[in-house]
Amino acid sequence: MSDRPDYHFNTRAVRAGQRRTAEGEHSEPIFTTSSYVFGSAAEAAARFSGEEPGNIYSRFTNPTVRTFEERLAALEGGERCVATASGMAAILATCLGLLKSGDHIVASRSIFGTTVVMFSQYLAKFGIETSFVDLTDPDAWAAAIRKNTVFLFLETPSNPLTEVADIARLAEIAHGRDCLLVVDNCLCTPALQQPLKLGADIVIHSATKFLDGQGRCMGGAVVGSENIVGKDIFGVVRTCGPTMSPFNAWTFLKGLETLAIRMQAHSANAQQLAEFLEANTAVKAVHFPGLRSHPQYELAAAQQSAPGAVLSFELAGGKDEAWRFIDATELVSITANLGDTKTTITHPATTTHGRLTAEQKVEAGISDGLIRIAVGLEDINDLQADLQRGFDAIVKP
Repeated sequence: MSDRPDYHFNTRAVRAGQRRTAEGEHSEPIFTTSSYVFGSAAEAAARFSGEEPGNIYSRFTNPTVRTFEERLAALEGGERCVATASGMAAILATCLGLLKSGDHIVASRSIFGTTVVMFSQYLAKFGIETSFVDLTDPDAWAAAIRKNTVFLFLETPSNPLTEVADIARLAEIAHGRDCLLVVDNCLCTPALQQPLKLGADIVIHSATKFLDGQGRCMGGAVVGSENIVGKDIFGVVRTCGPTMSPFNAWTFLKGLETLAIRMQAHSANAQQLAEFLEANTAVKAVHFPGLRSHPQYELAAAQQSAPGAVLSFELAGGKDEAWRFIDATELVSITANLGDTKTTITHPATTTHGRLTAEQKVEAGISDGLIRIAVGLEDINDLQADLQRGFDAIVKP
C-alpha cells in the first residue's frame, strides 16, 4: 500500500519502499548482516544466477538499502535507484557502467571541482575524453557532441554560482544525437526539481547533502530506468563494491521523511539572506536563482518549485578580503559541506574547487573573492547578524 502511484510526494517520502517484517515494526529496521541464509543449495544457486529474486550478500542486496533505493526512486519518478557509498561513487559507477575506452563526455564547466578532476584526470587515463562547455549555452552543448559521445553531464543549479540549465532543451539535444542526459540533482533534490520528468535519463545524488539533511553520513545514488540503472550501473556496484552501508541508508530514510519541509524552509531562509546580501554595497554580485537579477531567474521559477538553499556572492578584495569575512563570522560553520540544517560558509577557490587549474577556475567563474553559503535552518535574524560581522571586518577604517 505504501507504493501506490497516486500518493503525493510527502506521503511517498514517509512511506515508500517499506516492507514490515514479522516483528511488525513501525519504523524501518536496520539489517546489519553481511550475508543471508538460504533454505537449500538449490535456492542459493537460483539466487546467485538471478533466476529467483532475494537477498544474496549485502554488498549489493540489503533490505535497508533497498528501502532507501525504492523510496528515492519513487520521489524522483524513476524505475530504479542504485545506492552507493558516496556521491562521487555514484558518478563513478555511472561512468564505469556506461563508458569504455574511446568514448566521449560533454560536461558543464560548472560542475563540482572533484567531478572535473575525475573526468579530466582519472577517466582520461583510460582513454575517455571530456569536453567542457558553458552550462547555459545550448548551442555550445550541441556543437561539442561527437559521434562517440555517450552522455551529457551537468549540475543544475550549479555549485557555487547557481547557474541554471534548461534541462528539457538539453534533453532534446542529447536525444537528437543518441546521447543520454545525466543530471546531478544534489542542490535541489526531488522536493524542488525532478529532472526525469523534464527529459533527463539519469539523476545523480550525493545523499550526504540535503537527502540526509544533518551532515551525518556519506552516501550517493543513481536513479533512472530499469534497463540502464538496474543493469549497467547496478552491475558496477555488485561487482566493484562502492556500497552504501545499512546504517547510512537508514539515516537517509529518516532524512527523506522531512525532505520537502526542510527544502522549503531552506529556500525561504536563503531568499531572505540573498536579498540582504544584494542590498550591501560591499558585495559585487550575488548568485541565487531566487533573485530577479539572476540571469536564469525565469527558467528557475519554471523548472524548480523553489530556488534552493545555496547561494554565493563576490567581494572586490579577492582572497584576503574573503578570508577576513569568513573568519569574522561566529555562528555559521566554516566547512565545505552543504545540505545541513546548520548554515555553512566556504571559499570555493581554495576548497571545493582548489584542485582546478587557474585557467579552469576562470572558465568556471570561480574568483578569489567568491564566497559560498549553504543556508541552514537557523533564525534568519541571527544569520544576517552573523554575516554583518563579516562585513564589519572588511570595512576599511
